[in-house]
Amino acid sequence: MTFDSLAFPVIDGHNDLPWERRESHDSGVEGIDTEQGTLHTDLPKLRAGGVVGQFWSVFVPSDDPDPVRTTLQQIDTAHRIIARYPDDLTFVRTAAELRATVDAGRIASLLGAEGGHSIGDDLAVLRSFARLGVRYMTLTHNDDTTWADSATGARAHGGLTDRGREVVAEMERIGMLVDLSHTAPATMRDTLDVATQPVVFSHSSTVAVDDHPRNVPDDVLARLGDNGGVVMITFVPKFVSRAWADWEEAGSEGEPPLVTVADVADHVDHAREVAGLHHIGLGGDYDGTPVLPPDLRDVSRYPVLAEELRRRGWSDDDLRALAGGNVLRVLEATDERFARSALR
Repeated sequence: MTFDSLAFPVIDGHNDLPWERRESHDSGVEGIDTEQGTLHTDLPKLRAGGVVGQFWSVFVPSDDPDPVRTTLQQIDTAHRIIARYPDDLTFVRTAAELRATVDAGRIASLLGAEGGHSIGDDLAVLRSFARLGVRYMTLTHNDDTTWADSATGARAHGGLTDRGREVVAEMERIGMLVDLSHTAPATMRDTLDVATQPVVFSHSSTVAVDDHPRNVPDDVLARLGDNGGVVMITFVPKFVSRAWADWEEAGSEGEPPLVTVADVADHVDHAREVAGLHHIGLGGDYDGTPVLPPDLRDVSRYPVLAEELRRRGWSDDDLRALAGGNVLRVLEATDERFARSALR
């Protein structure tokens, strides 16, 4: 089995299992090798879903009083999860390591930090996280940082500050992917103005289909072709369905609207139309949201999305690019800088 031989080799951009284990299991890592009905993610479900690569989020809330320390704890939890199940998971940093892991029949495990607050405004911490294997950092989470505006923050800076541009430049220098999920549109545009390497949106959907602050507007999607980046469509109902978002904003009274795989596929189709086939991917946000579309209820359900897209006329090559080929290309494009940075 090789990556290129698989019909739908999923490399998912964002999974919050490490935080879920912190919250509900005191950061314990036991038990996920069997079916866990309370989790969106366990090893049997990952296998059933055809997941060959996973970016594990080392998220901490933006109001954490000691975000650097807590992020280090989350990095430790992610590493312990990976080490506990060596027959199924392998820690990787690069595209070559990912391919070798898939060839060996295991799930390649990468790390991503969710929010620039995690580095405590310190580039030494950023570099230290990279040495520990963090391959991307989301510039903001739900609140502004001191140097970048969040989609759901006060947007006090008008986008990216000079310090923010310094952070982006250092991330690119060391081969860490710049993740623009959670950022305000002005931050997205300012980052693309200075970016010299492909960016990612690890878990975002499209404004045109659901006009939500967390989604990506068309003018930004259209710039991914020149940048080489990838938007990884997420499955969170309020980011997928305007009807769900309206219901939630109105107080969540009565039965919620039904959100389906077709709604997610609408975002995938739109992102393909505007950004292009080679600039789209998947970032489900499993175990980072309490509710998901029923037919995408856990990580075993990726084949349901593949089948919906196949019904819409997607070819096997198209599906392979979406599932993981495109983000693998982004890794390959930045691996050389990562190696040159002598962080390994």
